[in-house]
Amino acid sequence: MKTKIIYSILGTFALLASYHYGTSTNASDIEKGMIKVTLLYPNGEGNTFDMDYYAEKHMPMVADLLGKALKSFSIDKGIAGRTPEEPVPYMAIGYLYFDKLSDYQDAFGPVAQKIIGDIPNYTNVQPVLQISEVIE
Repeated sequence: MKTKIIYSILGTFALLASYHYGTSTNASDIEKGMIKVTLLYPNGEGNTFDMDYYAEKHMPMVADLLGKALKSFSIDKGIAGRTPEEPVPYMAIGYLYFDKLSDYQDAFGPVAQKIIGDIPNYTNVQPVLQISEVIE
């Protein structure tokens, strides 16, 4: 049981230890009840990710396309796994914040093909997407 708790704490730390890439997020802009769209880019053999392109071209393009519906975004660069021997589970994680789920859906729908079409310019991995409500 003690080992499970330690690994759980280490796993949480590994995700929190991600390097926060400089972006437009101001933590004070994130409020309880907002919608957070999380884009996880899994690490694995043969997986590639161009962080410079993602941070300097893709995410600013996404922000422009989503317009005022997007309240904030941030990017994490994975730097460590659960233990020193384990590789980073995600090469990068992107976060998009919206006031309401419908704001995301209405903004993303018309520009989805352009955003998705840009993915091969920075990675060969299909991101895992999760939509969450900010609780705290």
